[in-house]
Amino acid sequence: METEEIVNRIASSGIISFDLETLYHPGERITYDIKDNLWQGLILKEKDFRDFLKTHDWTQYQDKNVSVICSEDAIVPTWAYMLLALHLEPYANAVVFGDMTALEDNLFADALQKLDIEEFRGKKVVVKGCSKFPVPISAYMLISQMLKPVVQSLMFGEPCSTVPLYKKPKSSVSSSN
Repeated sequence: METEEIVNRIASSGIISFDLETLYHPGERITYDIKDNLWQGLILKEKDFRDFLKTHDWTQYQDKNVSVICSEDAIVPTWAYMLLALHLEPYANAVVFGDMTALEDNLFADALQKLDIEEFRGKKVVVKGCSKFPVPISAYMLISQMLKPVVQSLMFGEPCSTVPLYKKPKSSVSSSN
């Protein structure tokens, strides 16, 4: 009885699997709510805020990823957020205005901008869909836009089960006789 050799077609297909999870920043995520600096929960007083900024222990934000919000419907001038960012910046890994979703979007966008996409030039790439860490949809959208100009084809899912997203058109070569 003759046995057939088992061939791993996925391994021989030349498909590169790209996992966005590898770009997940492991730092702690916290929210700074400027409502705690409001006078009577309504407005921000410049002198009081500047005094707070001078005395606050900023080292507690070391290597953390900080989202900055105001959860109250209050009058908070733009300069207050700017001052807060300037005080957080020497310590925090990342500081963004917005909620945790905005923070994750920003962390992934920063990581993707550092990615050398040339390694994917002319390749068949599948962007993995399952991960242990939360990968925002914005990261999937951004990586697809980044890869489209360089890849031969782009897919989503797992190498054994993909959803085709993009295939580079075959260039038409006209023959002259």
